[in-house]
Amino acid sequence: MPHNNQTIDQAIHHTLKTVFGFHEFRPNQEAIINNVLYKKDVFAVMPTGGGKSLCYQLPAKIMTGTAVIVSPLISLMKDQVDAARQNGIAAAYLNSSLGSQEVSDLFRELRSNKIELLYIAPERFAMPGFLDTLKSVPISLFAIDEAHCISEWGHDFRPDYLSLSVIPKSFPDVPIAAFTATATPKVQEDICGKLGLRAPFLVRASFNRPNLYYQVERKTQVETQIIEFIRGHPDEPGIIYRTTRDSVTDTADFLVRNGIKALPYHAGLSTDVRGKNQDAFNRDEAAVIVATIAFGMGIDKSNVRFVVHADLPKNIEGYYQETGRAGRDGEPAHCLLFFGMGDIPKIRFFIDQITDDTERSMSLEKLNQVVKFASHNVCRRRQLLGYFGEEYPVDNCGNCDICTGSVEQFDITRDAQIVMSAVSRTQERFGIGHIVDIVTGADTKRIRELQHDMIKTYGAGKDRDKKHWRFIVDELLAQDALRQEGEPYPVLKLTEKGQNALYGREQVAALKRDAEKRKGQTKRGIFEQYDTALFERLRSLRKGIAEEEQVPPFVVFSDKTLHEMCRCYPITLTDMRKTSGVGDSKLKRYGDAFVSEIKRYLSENPGIIISERQAVSIDRPRTSEKKTGETVEKTYRLLTKGMSMEEIARERNLAQSTIATHIEKLILEGRGIEIDNLIDPKKRRMIEELFSTTKHWNLGPVVEQFNDLVTYEEAKLVRAWMSKGG
Repeated sequence: MPHNNQTIDQAIHHTLKTVFGFHEFRPNQEAIINNVLYKKDVFAVMPTGGGKSLCYQLPAKIMTGTAVIVSPLISLMKDQVDAARQNGIAAAYLNSSLGSQEVSDLFRELRSNKIELLYIAPERFAMPGFLDTLKSVPISLFAIDEAHCISEWGHDFRPDYLSLSVIPKSFPDVPIAAFTATATPKVQEDICGKLGLRAPFLVRASFNRPNLYYQVERKTQVETQIIEFIRGHPDEPGIIYRTTRDSVTDTADFLVRNGIKALPYHAGLSTDVRGKNQDAFNRDEAAVIVATIAFGMGIDKSNVRFVVHADLPKNIEGYYQETGRAGRDGEPAHCLLFFGMGDIPKIRFFIDQITDDTERSMSLEKLNQVVKFASHNVCRRRQLLGYFGEEYPVDNCGNCDICTGSVEQFDITRDAQIVMSAVSRTQERFGIGHIVDIVTGADTKRIRELQHDMIKTYGAGKDRDKKHWRFIVDELLAQDALRQEGEPYPVLKLTEKGQNALYGREQVAALKRDAEKRKGQTKRGIFEQYDTALFERLRSLRKGIAEEEQVPPFVVFSDKTLHEMCRCYPITLTDMRKTSGVGDSKLKRYGDAFVSEIKRYLSENPGIIISERQAVSIDRPRTSEKKTGETVEKTYRLLTKGMSMEEIARERNLAQSTIATHIEKLILEGRGIEIDNLIDPKKRRMIEELFSTTKHWNLGPVVEQFNDLVTYEEAKLVRAWMSKGG
């Protein structure tokens, strides 16, 4: 390892670029790496997708000895090791899947200093003789992933993690770096104490995942709702979480019957089936995995584009951890929660079985926090961050259903008062069904016997059906204006907030989703990202390589790296090296194949213009920079005189296609070109709509669709106009 500060800094940045293919660090990574290299303990709370693996893999590449990574799930270790090896890191794993000879071979390699990164499960530390074996080899650092598992206050306590407390005593000179994506300040303190971290460098990164879109939708016919959502995300990998094994199986079967490649995952399946299904999902052979929360802890698949919770999570920590499995590559991803009040009693049933009063009370409070998140008319991101003690600095996050306006509020105060009046006038002694019967004016024997047909509220809501009034009750329960008490037949009670609303001191609002607004935003987002037609070709190439090498496709290149290729069109190895995520090892292994595919694509689509911003090396004939600049400026001067594209072409004795290329360049430079002076506004809108429908930038399909009523030149200008946000 380098000795002085300057040399260490150079080694860090050189390794970042050549091994991992990155040109800059994400927030907090460099500080964590520096502390590890100076043998200081670290405790880091970093969101999933925040780049924690780099924080121990990069030091492992620089330091002498083996970095030991404690990881909770054996099923993930092979993927983690494969990913490290793709970057040229000597990595291995030690778990119960290895035979005795494989274990012997592994320890021989360890003693020969041939392994830079070793993944092990926490239970290994409780095995007799294991610590002595570790002490016989040089260890550079310990990294403990999913460190919240050591805390009984965390959402996923695992007793095996308690054995890790022996590490600081047994290896006093080896730094320990502990990582978790979810920890309240109380859990953080507990983790540091139980692990015995020595004056650790503390990092509490922002919990904000700006690439994740959070949405809550009222749960009605949930399987049909899931189908509709998935059809809006064709060919995108995603996870659907269900609470029970039966619901996992039923939902997976339902999706398969409807033509979606989906597989189940839950603890009731055999180890072989679970492993097979997870591998199929990781390798993009199945688009969707339907799972209980047994699936996904520490999952390395970086290109999960959506996570759906079809049932209410038990707590915010679990919800945050599970949604965090989407968009680990930093690219946009969608997190959808279907919320129905019917889920609450199911969770309450299990909470009521808890015998310890403190634990039961804590579980109930966590459930209430989830209900509040799902039902309150407040920015989803602000609520999530607030739970972890972080204040979101702006009023509108711009990336949740509340802030984008895809959910609108509407006043339900009058209907709420009708319901709460019925509750009050019946002395808060009846359940939901009876109250709804009163409001709708039902002629039942029970109502007549109790003379509830004589109270003022009887029949006050008969103009609406029972479904509407059940919705109102659910809203009031969710917003803590009503509460349920008593088992097994709970009755409705007014809260202080309910009293205020009943007597006109507070308003009550509900949420209504505007699907069209969200749909429009999704389409606009596509245009800001990448050439989707090229992405499909590169994704196919990546899948073929992955199958040959028997690794998941995202291990070859992440979606983020492919997206950058589809924006910048690198057609030389020099250009490819500039792409984020392409280090020396991957450039050598895959560079030629991807460069060749991009070249083929460009030759088949000659209408694609690559600006200097996008690529440095284009193997097409070029005029000198000065001459190109002069001829474009001459076109611009004629445009300012009000001349049309055809008139300029005649004036300059040039082809219209050449003039269109000049104007395209001017538009992309933001030179204030009035597009409606060049193309009829009605035709322009038609072209824009077709680009939106086809979801890619290719000119050919647009021209063909209009049977030559639209020229390549017109389509090219509209494309430039849209890409500049026109």
